[in-house]
Amino acid sequence: MMGKNITKHVKPLRLKGLPEDMRRELKEARAKRGWSQRELGSRIGLPQMHISGIESGKIVPRYDTLLELVRILDRDLLMVPRALVPAVKSLVYDHLRQDQQGEGEERPLYADGDEENTPEGRKNEV
Repeated sequence: MMGKNITKHVKPLRLKGLPEDMRRELKEARAKRGWSQRELGSRIGLPQMHISGIESGKIVPRYDTLLELVRILDRDLLMVPRALVPAVKSLVYDHLRQDQQGEGEERPLYADGDEENTPEGRKNEV
């Protein structure tokens, strides 16, 4: 009986389209690979018109379709505590900025990058 009362007060959330930044990132990831909408669609079994609709916000894909789309573009969906969103966005931004500058080398997040290049930094290595 209590379950029915709870559902009366819960309003379902239905997106009218994927968030703009997510649509932009999907489109940029597709373009970075040199894929047309038709090519991306053929890779996951969707018509070009469907990919266009997702990118423009006219179509909201099912979760499994979104997950497949994101993964074929070498991305992933991740649940992040809201308090950590700014830190995660900063890491992603830094990573993308390094890729654009041709500095794809990984750096430790916990140490100053110059520390490992000094004799003192190397002698402390195990």
